[in-house]
Amino acid sequence: MSSTNENPAGGQQEELSPAGASNTQPQVPGHIPMADRVSLQSWGTGSGPSLPDIDSEIGHHSDLDSDIQSNKFSTASVQSSVYHYIEENGRTYHRFREGKYPLPNDQQEQDRLDLQHAMFVVTTHGKLFLAPIGDNPKNILDIATGTGVWAIEMAQLFPDALVTGTDLSPIQPHYVAPNCQFEIDDAEDEWFFSTKFDYIHGRALLSCFRDPLYVIKQAYDALAPGGWLEFQDGTFPMEYVDSPPENCAIKRWNELLIAGAEKAGRPWTNTQYYKKWFEEVGLEEVVERDFYWPIMPWAKGKYYKTLGTFCQEDMLRGCEGMSLKVIGQLGWSADKIREFVEELKKELRGTEVKVYSKIRFVYGRKPLSTE
Repeated sequence: MSSTNENPAGGQQEELSPAGASNTQPQVPGHIPMADRVSLQSWGTGSGPSLPDIDSEIGHHSDLDSDIQSNKFSTASVQSSVYHYIEENGRTYHRFREGKYPLPNDQQEQDRLDLQHAMFVVTTHGKLFLAPIGDNPKNILDIATGTGVWAIEMAQLFPDALVTGTDLSPIQPHYVAPNCQFEIDDAEDEWFFSTKFDYIHGRALLSCFRDPLYVIKQAYDALAPGGWLEFQDGTFPMEYVDSPPENCAIKRWNELLIAGAEKAGRPWTNTQYYKKWFEEVGLEEVVERDFYWPIMPWAKGKYYKTLGTFCQEDMLRGCEGMSLKVIGQLGWSADKIREFVEELKKELRGTEVKVYSKIRFVYGRKPLSTE
C-alpha cells in the first residue's frame, strides 16, 4: 500500500503507474478521447503536478489567454428517450429514489458533468483510470455514471469488455456501442449483479452516499479475485494558497455546503477516508494519489491555466445546482440561496482568491484468494 502527495513546486515528478506496472492504455482506432476532443493540455509524461504557483502576470495579454477566452466550453449530451424527472425551483431532479441525490439532472447539469469529465482526463494526461487493470478486462462497472461518457469511452477503449454504468437518473445516450449498457440503480442498495467485475470505477462521489463504506464493501464483494476498485474524487472543503479575504463568499459557501450536507446525513467530507476504507474491506496494494485543480485561472503555467479556466466554468455552471438543495437544508429559501450564489459568482469570475481543490485517486486490488 502507498500514499503519494505530489511534491512542492519544483520537486521531482514521479511516473503515474506503480513500479513495474504499465501505465499505457490501449489505443483503439477511431477512438477520440474527451481530452483530445476539447483540445485540453496535459503536463506530459510525468505524474500529477505539484501544488500550483500563483501567476503574477495575470491581466497581461498572452496567446494562452486568447485561446482560453475564445473557448466556448460547449459540450454535447444526448438525452435518453426515457428521461424521467421531477421539477423543483426551476431545476429537474431524478425521480427514482426521489430526493437521495441533491444535484439536478437537467441539461445544464449534464453539460457540466461532461465538462467535468474532460477535467478529470486532462488531470491524468488523458487516462480514464490509474489502476493497473491490464489490457483485457472483461467486465467493468461504473457506479454513479452520470451522463455515461466515461463508460462510453471505456467501451471504446476495451471493445472486448462489457461496460455497465449505473445511476439514479436515466440521462445517458440511448444508442451506444453494443458492449456498453446502462441501468437505473441505486449503489446504496444491496448489489445483485450476475457477474463479477474485473474493474469497478466511481468518480465525483462525495455528494452521493450516506454510507460510502457500505458501497465500498458492496464493490469489494462484486469484484472478481484480482479485480480493481478505483475512486476518483475531490476533497472538501476547498483549500487556499493564502488566507482567504475577510467575508470571502467562496469560504462561506464551503462552510454552508458542509453544514447542509451534514444535516442531510450525506457528508461531503468523506474522501479523506477512502484509502482507510479500501484497506478495511480487504483490498490490497492500495494507492492514493493527489492532484490539484485551481478553481480559477490564477496559477502559473499552461497546464494549470487551462485547468483553472475549466474549473472556473465548472463552478459557475454548477454552484447554483450544488447549493439549492444542500444549503436549503439549513432553512434558506431558494431566493436567498440564488442571491448568495450571485455574490459567489462575482468572486469565481475573478482571480483574487487563490483557492484550489485537491483531487484524490484511490485504487486497490481484491486478493487473488480470499480464503
